Amino acid sequence: MERPKQDFNTITLVTIPVAIAINIAVGQLIVTLKLPIYLDSIGTVLVGVLAGPWVGALTGLLSNLIWGLSGMNVTYAPFATVAAVIGALAGLFSQAGWMRAWWKVILAGLITGLVASALSAPISAYVFGGVMGAGTDAVVAIFRGMGWGILPSTFAQGAISDPFDKVVTYLLVYLIVRALPARFVFRFPRASDVKPS
Repeated sequence: MERPKQDFNTITLVTIPVAIAINIAVGQLIVTLKLPIYLDSIGTVLVGVLAGPWVGALTGLLSNLIWGLSGMNVTYAPFATVAAVIGALAGLFSQAGWMRAWWKVILAGLITGLVASALSAPISAYVFGGVMGAGTDAVVAIFRGMGWGILPSTFAQGAISDPFDKVVTYLLVYLIVRALPARFVFRFPRASDVKPS
């Protein structure tokens, strides 16, 4: 995760607030619809892929803090560090060239989802009792109904929901980056990680 200073160029600094707005708008819609998925890190992954792990981490952290502390959805603030890890992983996978092949994109999403579920399950279990006010609560309730404890139930829910969510997120970002004009993408500091020059 070298060269953080160069990654924060003008286009990156302009894109961070846009990415945060995307995260909150899409995520809030999903929460309102009570779907068993999140899609609240599309902006974070996009910025991580185009501008590197440090920028991705900052975008994820700020997204959850702003979303949670603004009062729109207070449950998001405690997951700010998880969102930062998601952004950092997106940047690292992009650096490794994984955003150039669809099957590696899927693998990156699966790995990110598993890491996110492992990090978020204790927060969900011990801070919120497994009840987040989202569609994933139904999955936790199923495991609780089977007699599982709160932590195993939230881990199981995360192991199901998070990898699927992150695969969808990574694939959407992959398609977005491929659709963007090369002249725009190459204004970002890590563009060569996703598009050959």
